Amino acid sequence: MSNLDRQAALTVCGGRGFVVAEPVRELLSPRHVRLGESTEVRRLLPNLGRRMVGAWAFVDHYGPDDIADEPGMQVPPHPHMGLQTVSWLHDGEVLHRDSTGSLQTIRPRELGLMTSGRAISHSEESPRPHARYLHGAQLWVALPDAHRQVEPHFQHHADLPRATSPGLTATVILGELDGAVSPGTTYSPIVGADLALTSGTEARLPLDPDFEYAVLAMSGEVHVDGVPVLPGSMLYLGCGRTELPLRAASDAGLMLLGGEPFEEEIVMWWNFVGRTDEEIREAREAWTTGTRFGDVKGYDGDPLPAPEVPAAHLKARGRVR
Repeated sequence: MSNLDRQAALTVCGGRGFVVAEPVRELLSPRHVRLGESTEVRRLLPNLGRRMVGAWAFVDHYGPDDIADEPGMQVPPHPHMGLQTVSWLHDGEVLHRDSTGSLQTIRPRELGLMTSGRAISHSEESPRPHARYLHGAQLWVALPDAHRQVEPHFQHHADLPRATSPGLTATVILGELDGAVSPGTTYSPIVGADLALTSGTEARLPLDPDFEYAVLAMSGEVHVDGVPVLPGSMLYLGCGRTELPLRAASDAGLMLLGGEPFEEEIVMWWNFVGRTDEEIREAREAWTTGTRFGDVKGYDGDPLPAPEVPAAHLKARGRVR
């Protein structure tokens, strides 16, 4: 998944100074961004009021879109470094190709997890032919400094563990929730889960009080800790919670995102996560000159050109509260 914003801004994220160390109910509204030729996404992270949730650094929600007569998702080859990408679908399919040679069709509630490490490039497209509807989320996880140079690799897990209670099914995407552990590789304490609730369900989901959390509403009518959360919006929940009350007024879908507050401060620009302005500029130059990030074989089209880096130099600061 890519940030296709041609006016991409340098952003300082992370550090415990951004963390709310107690339970809160902070509703985040999305920014609307075009992704490829025919897909519009609702960007929840980074947000004007909230940069990260644990190591989760980027969240887009898209659909449900009727793409029966459209090309659907068409994202040309583009680079990543310093992060993991998570592809998560409720409807449709996405064909993933990357510079390690991976070729995989990702389907609803299957985990597509790409670890960029020091450098990778990939493309994403709706297969031809494809399903009528496309609905999902695309997310990034920032890699801690100790693991930023790992070998790039891709994982696909079609069968994920679930935690259940009456009216609630939680599919564990990353990390652990209520005893269910995802097979996806993680590099920091983190959790991601897909929550499916049937109409009329009232449930309490167990949480880790040392994690900060947010909930992304995918579909339906649901109250999260008493707050109505509409599809395409996110409720930031802070830390210090041992459980989360949920009440569904209709069949509903949510994504729970959480983790230990990310200690390190990062610089995020376009599709790169680094620590300094110089790293970002070097990565852009490497992509522009065709070095370091490899080639995506089999994609019918040109790679995505990088936007210009802003002239202003960004200095990271304020790592701790």
